[in-house]
Amino acid sequence: MSQAPSIAFSHFGIYVTDIARMEAFYTRFLGFTVTDRGELDTTGGRVNLVFLSRDPTEHHQIVLATGRPADLGFNTINQMSFRVDSLGTLRSLYKGMVEGDMRLEVSEVLPACHGNALSVYVRDPEGNRLELFVDTPWYVNQPLRVPFDFSLDDGQLWAWAEAHARSRPGFKPREEWVRDMSVRMGLA
Repeated sequence: MSQAPSIAFSHFGIYVTDIARMEAFYTRFLGFTVTDRGELDTTGGRVNLVFLSRDPTEHHQIVLATGRPADLGFNTINQMSFRVDSLGTLRSLYKGMVEGDMRLEVSEVLPACHGNALSVYVRDPEGNRLELFVDTPWYVNQPLRVPFDFSLDDGQLWAWAEAHARSRPGFKPREEWVRDMSVRMGLA
């Protein structure tokens, strides 16, 4: 194949043990809307499904499916990542996780700077790791994860993030990195 097929990410599905609790978490905390629900007979038995989206052009971006064993010894999901629109939104979500109603639903809340993003990692009610992040205008070599302090105001936090990014190998403006990747991917 000379050219990569035209594909775009659409959605993912996860098995859950308590579908009502997981539906409540994703709708109340992250603002997803239930677009459909129902049962489906599968080779593994009957499965209840809840379809969730935040985009009216996508029927679903997340599918919750019953069938996850309660005693599963290993969580096979590494992480699910959600881009937010601003540092203010990220700060508000963080505050809800550590001070608000969601503090009882989540665990392992960790703010982390990657140079190219400011992120908050958190475990949902069933232990799946989520990353909520806002892009920065910079690129640095990855992987990189450095804790940051939300007690800084937005100006201080952006100044700290930029100074830290500039001190890292591979620093460049994000636009330059995007141009470089477009060339590497044969899109430029």
